[in-house]
Amino acid sequence: MNDLVGDPAPGLDPFAARARRAILWGTVAVGTLDALDAIVFFGLRGATPVRIFQSIASGLLGRAAYQGGLSTVLLGVALHYFIAFLIVATAAIAARWVPRLAEQPWAWGPVYGVIAYAVMNTIVLPLSSAAFGHPSPIVVVNGLLIHALGVGIPSALTARAVRGVR
Repeated sequence: MNDLVGDPAPGLDPFAARARRAILWGTVAVGTLDALDAIVFFGLRGATPVRIFQSIASGLLGRAAYQGGLSTVLLGVALHYFIAFLIVATAAIAARWVPRLAEQPWAWGPVYGVIAYAVMNTIVLPLSSAAFGHPSPIVVVNGLLIHALGVGIPSALTARAVRGVR
């Protein structure tokens, strides 16, 4: 079979095929879990999914993202999943130097997720064009929890799958 969940194409390195599949599904899991958390958490506080994804697009476009309609919503979705891909792929690479990330994903995944949260909030967001203030304690707690559980653990499980750890 020659599809995303089947056998690799003839001549394709089995490790590369396994890594691509794992990173693809890891990206889908991390991006979807994080998006659902944002939609529910911020939705309970009055934000719409449109506004949430436009906020992500504002990292590139600034305030203009909120005037862009569907195009900036789609840009926000694409950026969200691109960032998820970078986080998942970084975990897969990092596991080469920190094997425990792949060997003990339930223990080290949350640590990785909190590190990802810290990088996003201390480096990426301040350097972006998004309006960035000081989040309330409940927003920080939610961010830490979703990154520990919904970003870190799936990223570590992806690293485990890429490395072929049992």
